[in-house]
Amino acid sequence: MANPKAPISATDFPAATEADWRELVDAVLKGGSFERLKSRTYDGLTIEPLYSSAREASVIAGRPGGTAWAVMQRVDHPDPAAANVQAREDLDGGAAGLVLVFAGSVSANGFGLEANSAALTRVLDGIDPRGIVLDLNLSPPTRGMAREVATLIKNRGIAPSAIDLRFSINPIGGFAAAGHSAQGWQELAPSFAATIAALANDGFRGPFAVADGRVIHNAGGSEVQELAFALANAVTYLRALEQSGMALQAAYDAIYFRLAADAAQFLTTAKFRAMRKLWARIATAAGISAKPAIVTAETAWRMLTRRDTYGNILRSTIAVAAAGFGGADAITVLPHTATLGLPDAFARRVARNMQLILLQESNLARVADPAAGSGAFEALTEQLCFAAWTQFQEIEHAGGAWPSLESGLLQRNVAAVRAARQQALARGKEILTGTNAYPDIAEAPPAVLAVAPRAASDEPANVTAPSLPRLRLAEPFEALRDKSDRILAATGARPKVFLATLGAPAEFTARVNFAKNFFEAGGFEAVSGSSRDYRAAQAAIACLCPSGKASEQELASAAAAIKRSGARHIYFTGRVAAQEDMLRAAGVQTFIDEGSDALATLIAAYDILQQKDH
Repeated sequence: MANPKAPISATDFPAATEADWRELVDAVLKGGSFERLKSRTYDGLTIEPLYSSAREASVIAGRPGGTAWAVMQRVDHPDPAAANVQAREDLDGGAAGLVLVFAGSVSANGFGLEANSAALTRVLDGIDPRGIVLDLNLSPPTRGMAREVATLIKNRGIAPSAIDLRFSINPIGGFAAAGHSAQGWQELAPSFAATIAALANDGFRGPFAVADGRVIHNAGGSEVQELAFALANAVTYLRALEQSGMALQAAYDAIYFRLAADAAQFLTTAKFRAMRKLWARIATAAGISAKPAIVTAETAWRMLTRRDTYGNILRSTIAVAAAGFGGADAITVLPHTATLGLPDAFARRVARNMQLILLQESNLARVADPAAGSGAFEALTEQLCFAAWTQFQEIEHAGGAWPSLESGLLQRNVAAVRAARQQALARGKEILTGTNAYPDIAEAPPAVLAVAPRAASDEPANVTAPSLPRLRLAEPFEALRDKSDRILAATGARPKVFLATLGAPAEFTARVNFAKNFFEAGGFEAVSGSSRDYRAAQAAIACLCPSGKASEQELASAAAAIKRSGARHIYFTGRVAAQEDMLRAAGVQTFIDEGSDALATLIAAYDILQQKDH
C-alpha cells in the first residue's frame, strides 16, 4: 500500500499526450472546428491553443539572471525645483534611474523639462549621477541637451566613464513623430555622427543613439511594425556612424533600443526577445561581435484610459511583468493618472512600487530569459523575427527608414493596423476595462498636480512627411463620456436609456447586464423596468431586454407599447433571426449583440437625442 504521507511527484500521474488533450477538447467542441481555438495577431501571426516544449531552444543573451532591470522614473515637471524634489523622492523610494523628459519629446504629454543648462543644473542639484541610470527623452528642438548633460557631468569633476548615461539621440524618431524636420537625413547624418563621436571621445561609454519603436506603437501599429521600424532606424544609424569613420563594432555598441510594453503580455515578452535576436542578426551580417543589445521599455500610452484610471495600474503591471520576462534592461512606467495631467506623488509612487514588488517580492528577475524553452514563447519569438525581418527588408528596398517616412509607406501600413484595432475595440473584440466594458459612469477622477500643459511650439519644417499620430485606443469612447458629462452639467441629468425587461429576472438578467454595459460605455445612464414603466423613466430611447422564452406576441406587444409611449428609438438585445421582421414592424429599429459596432451605435444614439420630438 502506498504511503499516504509520501510526497507526490510527477511520476505518480499517467503520461499525457497531445492526442489525449485533443480528444478532451474535441469532446467539448462537440463537432465544432478546432480552428476556432487558434487566434491571430494584427500581423496575421497564428497563436496555437497548445504548444510542446521547445527543448532545443537556447537562452537569448541579454540581462543576466539575478540582475534586476533598472526601475526608471520620469522627471517631467516643468518647474526645475519641483522636478528636483520629485527626482530625489523617487531615488530615495527605490528608483534605480531617472528619465529626463524634455518638453516636446514623444512622451512629454504637454509637460517636460525646459531645454536650457540652468534648468538642467537645478533639476540635478544634489543628485549624484554615479550609481544610477540616466536616460534622456529628447525632441528635435531639444537635441542639444545631450551636450548640455555631458557638460554638466564634466563640470562636476565626474569621470564620464563612471556614468551610465543613455543619450537617446534619435532624429529619425523625431521626424516620424513630428512629421517635419528642418533638414533631411543627408544633412542630419553628419551632425548626428559628429555629436556621438564627440561624446565618445570625451569618455562617455554610451550608448548614444536610440532606435525607438514607441512612435509606431503610439500610432496603433503592430508588434512586427514596431520591431521593423526600430531595426531600420538602428541600421540607418549604424551606417551613418561607420561612414563618419567610427569603427563598426563601436558604432554597433553605440546604439540601443526602446520599445513599448503593453498588456498583451505574451506578444510583449516575445517582442523584447525578438528585438535582441534581430539586432544580433545584423551583427552577424556585418561580421562583428553580437554584443547583447540594451533594450529598454516604457509602458504603452495607447492602452491607458482617462476613465477608470485605476485599471491603468493593472494594465501597467501586466506590461511590466511581460517586459521583465522579455529581458528588458530598464523599465519606465507611465503613472496611471498621466492621461489626466501631471501625476502627483501618489501616482508616481505607485508607478515605482509596482516594479519594486515584482522585483523584490515576486523575484521576476531571478532567471535569465525565463521564456526560453517555452513552446509558445519560442514560436511567437520566431514568428515575430521572421515577419519583422521581412518588413525590415521592405523598408530597406524603399531606401531606408527616412525615405519610407517621406513616401508615407510606413504611415500607410500602420494606419491599416490602427483601423483594424479601432474596429476591434468598437465591436468589443478588444477590451479596455472601464471604457468599452464594465464602465462606471459615476466615478470620481483622481487628483493630478495643478500644472497647466504647455502649448505646442512651432518648429521650422523644410522636410515634411505624414505624421504618425499619438493616440490612445480609449479616446472615441471617452469622447462620448465627455459629451455625457457636458449634458449632466447643463441639465442636471445624464442621457438615459430605458431597459425594458420581459419575463422572469433569472431569464433576462444577462441581457440587461449586457445592454447596461453597452450603453453606459457611451455615457448613457441605464434604468430598467417593465415596458409600462417607460414613460416614468423619462428616457428618450429604450432597449428591449426580454427573456429568451418570450413569445412573438409578447415581444411585439412590449415593443409597440414603448413606441406608443413616445420612444424616439427602440433597440433590441439578443439574436433574433426569424423574428427580426416582426420586431421591426412592432417598432424596433436597431439590434445589438456581442460583436455589434458599439461605438457607431452610441454615436448614432446621441444624434437621436438631438432630434426634436414630432
